[in-house]
Amino acid sequence: MEDIFVAGVGMTKFGRHFDHSYKELAREAIEQALTDAGASKADVKQAFFASCVIGLMHDQHMIPGHVALRSMGFEGIPIFNLEGACASASTALHLAENAIRSGSCDIAIAVGVEKMNSPDKAKMFSAFDSAWDVETVSDNRDILLKMGEGVECPEGSQSPRPYSMFMDVYAAFSRFHMKTFGTTQRQIAAVSAKNHRHSVHNPLSQYQVAYTIEEVLAAPPITYPLTLPMCAPISDGAAAAVLCSAAGLKRLKGDSSRAIRLLASVVRSSSDRSFDDFENHLTALAAKDAYEKAGVAPSDVDVAEVHDATAMGEIIQAENLQLAPYGGAGWAAEAGEFTVGGRIPINPSGGLESKGHPIGATGIGQVYELVTQLRGEAGKRQVEDAQIAIQENGGGIYGVEEATAVVNIFSK
Repeated sequence: MEDIFVAGVGMTKFGRHFDHSYKELAREAIEQALTDAGASKADVKQAFFASCVIGLMHDQHMIPGHVALRSMGFEGIPIFNLEGACASASTALHLAENAIRSGSCDIAIAVGVEKMNSPDKAKMFSAFDSAWDVETVSDNRDILLKMGEGVECPEGSQSPRPYSMFMDVYAAFSRFHMKTFGTTQRQIAAVSAKNHRHSVHNPLSQYQVAYTIEEVLAAPPITYPLTLPMCAPISDGAAAAVLCSAAGLKRLKGDSSRAIRLLASVVRSSSDRSFDDFENHLTALAAKDAYEKAGVAPSDVDVAEVHDATAMGEIIQAENLQLAPYGGAGWAAEAGEFTVGGRIPINPSGGLESKGHPIGATGIGQVYELVTQLRGEAGKRQVEDAQIAIQENGGGIYGVEEATAVVNIFSK
């Protein structure tokens, strides 16, 4: 199978960018990625542009990618607009890889951008409302909240302030894991504290403040067992990646020794599994396929970036990726196994909880971190001698799991 490379990456700082348009954020990330790859706009033959809420928040429906890319000089090439909830950017990367592997181009760019913050808080939180079937909202909620039944929620453990309805979903996932495996709120807090410590060394992270486990537990509640530092913030930002074949890499002017191989890219959608059928979770199945395609085992992985919209998400996905046994990720987190310097560092970037979560850009933001790690350029958050990296990114909800999931495996 032909080698596919990530030749260049770029990323804005994630956070609140009230003074920048989504086009300006996209331009910053794209220009960084092109420079990093030693590419010009003329080298790029296809573009895949991911976003979710630009239409809702900024009234730019239908062709946001064309508007952003044409405004900076991309002309004539196919531009594809993609939407897959929080997995949009990873989907763009997957399709760029497919385009190159099919032979339809030898250099492509994948871009993710989102500008979510707004003075209109109700509109801002409503951005998440259509990430499930909008015709069956009551049924959706009933199915998911049933997962969390049987766990007593302490008095005062729910925020009186508005928050995303997806926090209720993650709380239900959390409670189900707690009653099934004995996972504790302290273990979930250990994940959050670890990611906030990691983010101190990431200059592109939205937050760069360390927390202890006790501080995470004492923070304002969202909905039990989740407290504020356990949950990803609403963010603006953009990220981009230049992908190429071996022939395309030769045409670029960058340092080819810094190019990172994309060993496998797998996308799956959800199925009607039962709550407790863990081995058939869509991410678990995608990971199994990805390991097989890449020719590596979970034990070969040196560093991971996973979708921690809440700290519980990291625990669930670490198990789906076989980086810990089912029911074991909370214990591993509390023991420090997922910390930089531990057995298998997860989210050295700070994760979505701390780095930020501009949903249409998140996936390529994860890729940016893993490319940086495999190049040995991550500074104080560097995972020693990282050779193999895995990324997991999920989006939306359908039934009892994400609507879509992407797993990518990279190597030096």
